[in-house]
Amino acid sequence: MTDRVRCGWVSEDLLYVAYHDEEWGVPLHDDRRLFELLTLEGAQAGLSWITILRKREHYRQAFDRFDPALVAQYDERKVAELLENPGIVRNRLKVSSTIENARSYLQVQREFGSFDRYVWRFVDGQPQVNAWTTVAEVPAQTSESQAMSKDLRKRGFRFVGPTICYAFMQAAGLVNDHTVDCFCYPRSGSR
Repeated sequence: MTDRVRCGWVSEDLLYVAYHDEEWGVPLHDDRRLFELLTLEGAQAGLSWITILRKREHYRQAFDRFDPALVAQYDERKVAELLENPGIVRNRLKVSSTIENARSYLQVQREFGSFDRYVWRFVDGQPQVNAWTTVAEVPAQTSESQAMSKDLRKRGFRFVGPTICYAFMQAAGLVNDHTVDCFCYPRSGSR
């Protein structure tokens, strides 16, 4: 690990460091990757994020690289297969919610043209850059994540509470919550 200053939540685990340095807080506009992040954030509920990061490649394999059109077609036999997969979190509610969320996701894509267009509306199309000095200042949820959660649930999504939605917003770069001392904090428009 370099001597760079990072956000206080980053451990010395190289997977975590790479996630922080290369992904977290970077604006994301790829529909499939947005579906992946929303799924993984829901899977993380009650667990540590590093646990999910370590299982990420298994999730990609198990859920057809997060192709929502394929996931939406999963049947009970596929659910049973997934519940036997030690590479993912084997929780029936979380697995079932991924399938239901894929179906809802496709509906959102049809309605808005893309999930990207839909989700970025909650921040008026621009990343919200905060100026936190410590990790303790970062909220668990905001009015925007509450609005996103409410709308997603209305559309049939599950495992999308306001805290999960805020974590998703941070991960997908809708919100930049790098602390001001972190080398990833945006200065002069770039990292």
